[in-house]
Amino acid sequence: MSATAPTLILTGGQVLTVDRDFTVAQSVAVRGRDIVATGSDAEMRALAGPGTRVVELGGRTVLPGLNDSHLHGAAYGMTKPPFAIDVGHPAVGSIADIAAAVRRAARASRPDEWIVGLGWDPGYLAECLADPRRFPHRRDLDAVAPYHPVCLTDFSSHMVWANSEALRRCGVDAGSTPPPGGVIDRDVDGEPTGILREAAQRLVQAALPSPTIAQRRQAIQGVVRELHARGITSYTEPGLGPGGTGTLFGGLSTDNWTAYAELVAAGELDARVSVLLLPAPMGGSAADLRKGLEELRRPASADPRRLNAIGVKIFADGVPPNRTAWMSEPYPEGGHGALCVHGDTPALQVAELREMIGLAHEAGFQLGVHVTGDRAIDTVVDAFAAAQAAAPRPDARHYVIHGDFIGADSLARLAEHGYGVNMNPAIKWTISDLMDEVVGPERSAYQWPVRDAVEAGVRVCASSDAPITAPDWRQGVAGMLLRESKASGRPSGPEQCVPLADALRAYTVNAAWQDFADDWKGTIEAGKVADLCVLDRPLLDLDPHEITEAEVDLTVFDGRVVHER
Repeated sequence: MSATAPTLILTGGQVLTVDRDFTVAQSVAVRGRDIVATGSDAEMRALAGPGTRVVELGGRTVLPGLNDSHLHGAAYGMTKPPFAIDVGHPAVGSIADIAAAVRRAARASRPDEWIVGLGWDPGYLAECLADPRRFPHRRDLDAVAPYHPVCLTDFSSHMVWANSEALRRCGVDAGSTPPPGGVIDRDVDGEPTGILREAAQRLVQAALPSPTIAQRRQAIQGVVRELHARGITSYTEPGLGPGGTGTLFGGLSTDNWTAYAELVAAGELDARVSVLLLPAPMGGSAADLRKGLEELRRPASADPRRLNAIGVKIFADGVPPNRTAWMSEPYPEGGHGALCVHGDTPALQVAELREMIGLAHEAGFQLGVHVTGDRAIDTVVDAFAAAQAAAPRPDARHYVIHGDFIGADSLARLAEHGYGVNMNPAIKWTISDLMDEVVGPERSAYQWPVRDAVEAGVRVCASSDAPITAPDWRQGVAGMLLRESKASGRPSGPEQCVPLADALRAYTVNAAWQDFADDWKGTIEAGKVADLCVLDRPLLDLDPHEITEAEVDLTVFDGRVVHER
């Protein structure tokens, strides 16, 4: 074929370029790895050569390849068979269902073999719904697996449910002291119930067998195949490094980097993965972070457009469903939550967190800080500003991860400094009814104020936080347009809805900005990489309730078709 003719033309549809003006074209032409032109059907057809593949869209929509900007890829892969059992909704609907799944796993495994699983959510367990005082307990697991150690991580990844054998092996008993930032739930006799929250999870997770690098590669490749079927070509892996557990089920995070790097070197990673390194664990100190940064070296990648370590992650507080987000106003049943960093008092913890953020900023890294409560968010944003004032950097692109209850002042300061926020509209859809009980209806409605953030001039990215929710950007987009509840369908904070263009930007060009890659990906424009997603229907003017029904017909990565329905 002609050296100048396109290799692929998609024509006769809605090409949503997601450029500055949200231009809609009819066709797009690709040559090799790059987009070479967009325009009318006639203009693009005129470029075709004898070897050009022409795809007739018939009115279907073309989007830039989607970017899930906070997705634990290696961990998500390890939550699936053969690596773990699924104990999430809708696979299970009760504690009895989970016990049955654990019983089946125990019968199929050696007596000393760990049983691991992910996804349980008390908001969808029949016994917990029938009696608010009922909560998962080690005895539920002891009855079906008395000799196997069992470790089940909840849907939020901030809580572990373990059986007595797991606690015994890990030395967790009535006399155990939780690590800083952690909670061991206890019964009336002072004995552990089997529920370990936040940093206390590590008491059990540290004992889990570490997957091999080959298993990690297998898990990552399975995730990438799933993402292709969903039209996703980029994602951020938020937390690899010596400070992390690597996957939800144990092992060194450096092994996950090695698995990714080996896939890239072999030409077998068909995704663009940005990485936040984790130099210190949840509940750590400034001293831990300083030591981690001193030992941390930005790992090299054979292809930085496929694998690139661009920043570091720090944990500031917990999550609202566990009442561990640090809030200005108390939770309805009392307590404010807390920061999950070293320090015996809130003032010492604030000072510690500010020092940690300053250290990472001064070291030249982009910072992504996990923070959810409004008081914690204000602390983080103040620390961003202080770090920038002490060591000015022109384009740090720091961002708040989750930012559930971010207020107007913090949004204004993020906008002032050119920083961002990464929100989770699919989690909003999943938990909004539950949050009415956790924080009260008014705060629950406000959670994840996307419209306020957009209007403040903050770049909003949206993500699944998989395996917390499935990596389904369609549900995230619908969530931003509707803010309806999964359980009841009722609206929650409809004044925070945004239009389709803003929702799509959160999964494309804004996410590319977070990746320091908006000059070469994230929109459908000449000169950008040919990462594209073709839906089975027109997206403009579609009822938002129907967005989740749209199927991905075609995914193009780096100019190659990697998924075709």
